[in-house]
Formats: sequence, structure tokens, C-alpha cells
Amino acid sequence: MDDKKISKSLSYWLRHRPDAGGIAIDPAGWAEVDAVIEALARAELPHAAEDLQRVVAESDKNRFEISPDGQLIRARQGHSIPIDLGWPVTAPPEFLFHGTVEKYLPAIMAEGLRPMARHHVHLSPDERTASIVGARRGKPVLLRISAAALAAAGAEFRVSSNGVWLVDHVPPAFIERAD
Repeated sequence: MDDKKISKSLSYWLRHRPDAGGIAIDPAGWAEVDAVIEALARAELPHAAEDLQRVVAESDKNRFEISPDGQLIRARQGHSIPIDLGWPVTAPPEFLFHGTVEKYLPAIMAEGLRPMARHHVHLSPDERTASIVGARRGKPVLLRISAAALAAAGAEFRVSSNGVWLVDHVPPAFIERAD
């Protein structure tokens, strides 16, 4: 249970509110590991370096990464604060996938997929992953995104180091229900 609390705190601090944890992040989203450990201690959460490393290594969504020298940590995507993670523009496969639930489908089919409070729309490389993401909010609805066609129309895709595809917006014309 503590690992879940640590992960939720890391997500909040590293993606949305570093000030809430009393930490600073640089323009690429990196925070000092020592500062994050101190923030965990202030929040009365397990805060040994091993606790942090375990949460990063065992995160089911691979949300975080630690720099090769072990001194810095960041969230891989999902930020609502201005961050340039440096993911290069990459040509996507023909199709990518997005998991959602039925109640959001009318808005998605009318307006497309929008990043909402985040910087990018998150897309999955396979149906299984997208279904898992959609299931977080109920019975998943699987959407197939014509990613190559969207890229040909001018959209820029990036892929994070944990395989999540990122794009600014997916218009309705490039979305079809896949389930």
C-alpha cells in the first residue's frame, strides 16, 4: 500500500505540482533524487533510496525514470506543467490505440481526442495496453487511431521511453471504435 502512496505522490509532484512536494524540477522535468526522498520523508512516507528505486522499477505503467547516474528522477509523460521531455518526432505505425469508457465516447467522436489538462494525448501501441488503460475507469472501449494517416496530414508524434505515443490532438476523422 505504501508503494501506491509513493507512486501517487511522485505522479502529483513530478507531473503537476512540484511545489506541493517542496521540490524543484528543471525544464526537462528532472528533479534531484535527494530532494524527492526528503519530500517523501516530509509526507511521512517510506523514503529510503531503495523504496524510491523499487517504486520506479516496479511501476506497472513504467511512469518514472531515474537518470543513468542515479541523481535525478522524472515522470516520462502526463505533465500538466510546462515541460520539454525531449522526445524526438517519430513516424508512428499505421494504427495506435486509445482506451476510454462509454461515457466519454460522444465527446470524443464529436471533438476528437484532446490532451485535456495534459500536454499530449496518450496513445498505446497495442490493443491490450489500451484496454488496460481504459479499464481504470470502468468497462473499456477501445479506439483505433489511424496514426500514419494523421501524421501524413501533418500531426507530429513522439514516443516516450516507456512506449507511450504522444500527439497534440486526434481529430474525429482519424478515430474508429475497435471493440
